[in-house]
Amino acid sequence: MKAVVITEPGAPKVLQVQERATPAPEAGQLLVRVHAAGINRPDVAQRKGNYPPPVGAPIDIPGLEIAGTVEACGEGVERWKEGDAVCALLPGGGYAEYAVVDARHCLPVPQGWSFAEAASLPETVFTVWHNVFQRGALQPGETFLVHGGSSGIGITAIQLAKAWGATVYATAGTDEKCRACEELGADRCLNYKTQDFAEELKADGVDVVLDMIGGEYIPKNLSLLKPDGRLVFINAMQGTQGQFDVRQVMQKRLIITGSTLRPRSADFKAALAAEVEQHVWPNLENGKFKPVLYKTFDLAEAAQAHALMESSGHIGKIVLKVSRD
Repeated sequence: MKAVVITEPGAPKVLQVQERATPAPEAGQLLVRVHAAGINRPDVAQRKGNYPPPVGAPIDIPGLEIAGTVEACGEGVERWKEGDAVCALLPGGGYAEYAVVDARHCLPVPQGWSFAEAASLPETVFTVWHNVFQRGALQPGETFLVHGGSSGIGITAIQLAKAWGATVYATAGTDEKCRACEELGADRCLNYKTQDFAEELKADGVDVVLDMIGGEYIPKNLSLLKPDGRLVFINAMQGTQGQFDVRQVMQKRLIITGSTLRPRSADFKAALAAEVEQHVWPNLENGKFKPVLYKTFDLAEAAQAHALMESSGHIGKIVLKVSRD
């Protein structure tokens, strides 16, 4: 099979298409013929040598989410059969014509969705559900703020929080991105280059913040939180260190938490997949959540896709098309 390989840590040009052996499914796994694979920032970090894959995942083939058709089922798989259209979360190896995945980490391609659209779902939806709704415990009627609103995580968080009945705020880096966030359901989106979100939102306050920025955003986030508010980290793109007054945390009874999904156990991801299917998939079927694809690239254009991801010029998801629908 053809696969995109990280030939050495470095710039996007280190991604090259090579021939690799087609993997075989073990017990409880599926072999999926990949039609499309989502691009995510952890892929970029892995390419640079900063995010090694967990044990058992391909060491040099990135890709955490795919959509395609079941080619073969390993021993003990009962739910799926050959030819089924699935999307899946995987620990790596998605930038390839075939991938093996734990059958429990697969979900059906939503009715009416293309493979490219379905490939944009697993990493972002699983991440948002766990961090916003499980760890952040967002409730209907509460107020939610997501930074990076036009990213794959952002567009997912905005739509799911709105469908959940929350008031939604977002930040983004251009007026165009802010308009896109508001069109997706954000009640208000702030251009962080021209507006201070902490000043703009301090009169209202928020119950839950989903932060992928870190750095100087940390004290600002904490200042915005209402009593019993929750700050959830999923990245720290501007730095892992930030000063704040711990008395503020105590006085308002704040919760500071966060997570990384990739290294979690297979059983944890299986339980998360079941909850996502129960709570999120109905919103995909009824149109309350819509895919936002910014651009698709062919498999051989993975380097260009990564360059676009790093430029932050996109609104929504970037996807590799591996084989045609």
